[in-house]
Amino acid sequence: MPQPTDALLPLKPADLHILLALLGEELHGYAIMQRVHDESGGQVELELGSLYRLIARLTDAGLIAPAAARFRKAGDDPRRRYYRITPLGREVAAREARRLAGVVKLARSLRLLEGTP
Repeated sequence: MPQPTDALLPLKPADLHILLALLGEELHGYAIMQRVHDESGGQVELELGSLYRLIARLTDAGLIAPAAARFRKAGDDPRRRYYRITPLGREVAAREARRLAGVVKLARSLRLLEGTP
């Protein structure tokens, strides 16, 4: 039986990386870009211009949302908008992670990943 999240899957790689970046804490756009870069070992580079289009698309889909007003650290720019992952975003990210785990399992069974840790 189809799930309500089926229409959102599979995720585009950049979308998944943004959701993963937001799993731990609320972040502003530039911090999302940095976190994605760091967590992907530099393999995923989000351009500033496209980042905000991605954020708008994920917000429209209900996967992320602007965070409520939050305590700002000293020196934090008051113009920064922070984002959080929504429960739907967490569910979609989890389903995508399970889907990718199945792909990796298949690749291993076909000995495609031999010699890798």
